[in-house]
Amino acid sequence: MSGTAGDLAVPPYARVGQPADLSAALGALSIGLHRPVLVSAGGAGGMTPDHLAVMARVMERIVPALDRWGAAVIDGGTDSGVMKIMGQAREAAGARFPLVGVAAEGTVVLPGTATAPDAARLEPHHTHVVLVPGDAWGDESPWLSRVAAAIADGQPSLTLVANGGQITYDDIGHSLQAGRPVIILAGTGRTADAIAAAARGHTDDRQATQIAASPGTQIVPLADPQALYSAIESILARGR
Repeated sequence: MSGTAGDLAVPPYARVGQPADLSAALGALSIGLHRPVLVSAGGAGGMTPDHLAVMARVMERIVPALDRWGAAVIDGGTDSGVMKIMGQAREAAGARFPLVGVAAEGTVVLPGTATAPDAARLEPHHTHVVLVPGDAWGDESPWLSRVAAAIADGQPSLTLVANGGQITYDDIGHSLQAGRPVIILAGTGRTADAIAAAARGHTDDRQATQIAASPGTQIVPLADPQALYSAIESILARGR
């Protein structure tokens, strides 16, 4: 389905009620499977304007490469933070890769449905949205990993973390549990910087320390776009 909510277009969406529904939902949305996948996790409303501006410049380089590698990108789908940057960057580049939002249905604005006071608008440049059960922020977290695995279908995937709050720790945990490498973009604030500090031994934050110590975690500075590009390429380009 698709439609409008207020003055913004709503991308085509499909609902799932349980993991067994994913295959049919992705098929209904005509999302091509068996392709490299980048999961974008992290800051929505918690990023500073400076961080957002730098992230936008970094994505100007990454997005065309994602197209060349035949990748798909998965994120939370709302019109804020890293999700908004990705949608705008894809549109500006004229990219063709699927940009799939995964959102708990009760947390987003949909046409013809009652809206919770803190519901968020969907980012209009996403190509598809998978609506999952839940009314609270974070209910979508395990589904991000499930959707990534279903679309990758054996191809390489990774999770890129910029900024983020408590839910981001859950997103990272699901990725590492699934064997998906995680790239932490240091210098973007909050969760990402806490994990980067833990990697240097500069914090006693238990969650951050465990993630930093995982062999699946790689720390890359925001100030080094070439290092980020190379880190992503080394994983996703293997699939092509």
